[in-house]
Amino acid sequence: METVTIFLTAELGEMLETFEHEGTRFVFARLGANGPDRLAEGAVWVFIDWVLPTMAGLELCRRLRADPRLQDAHVTMVLESGEAEDRRRALQAGADDYLIGPLDRRSVLDRVLALRSPLEQRQMAMVLDLGPLTIDLGALQARWEGEPLSLRPNEFRLLRFLAENPNRVLTRQALIAGLGKQDSPIDERTVDVWVGRLRRALEAVGAEPPLRTVRSVGYVYDAA
Repeated sequence: METVTIFLTAELGEMLETFEHEGTRFVFARLGANGPDRLAEGAVWVFIDWVLPTMAGLELCRRLRADPRLQDAHVTMVLESGEAEDRRRALQAGADDYLIGPLDRRSVLDRVLALRSPLEQRQMAMVLDLGPLTIDLGALQARWEGEPLSLRPNEFRLLRFLAENPNRVLTRQALIAGLGKQDSPIDERTVDVWVGRLRRALEAVGAEPPLRTVRSVGYVYDAA
């Protein structure tokens, strides 16, 4: 089943439940000033409020366009009014389009369903390069210095999430949340099993695993 990830800066992002429609799973999440705390899978949509608690929505829009994880996302600015100057500033900051708020579930899904196809085509072409590691999101394939890694879907997603957050220590709970595994309770030690499998896959192609254990905290992907 395909996945579409929808981030919202509004509290609505924490309230909406996963929605399935015609073979596609739509996942919702809250987006903060530091970017996504969960994996952005499939085509990605971001709805940014004009006014945020710690910064202007325009500033967050500019930050996202410089963030490799979300630079290809479809960004909609949620305006408080339809003034022409606000619309102009939203587009200049990097937004693809705009809506007049407040949002609800129907307005979000209507916008996403109406404009899905072009964004999915862009997503299929995405490739993440991090030194010797290459992750092809369209092919769902990871390679280390050109050698394909034999990964289960879960380990592929884990590697991608770690690689998208290099040199950042991630707790086990953060990894569970980042992979969208919070629907059913998961023992934090399960993360150790995931990481062990990922390390073995890297070692199998002659890589020195860049995954470092931070005692009593979690794991970090050490990028060169």
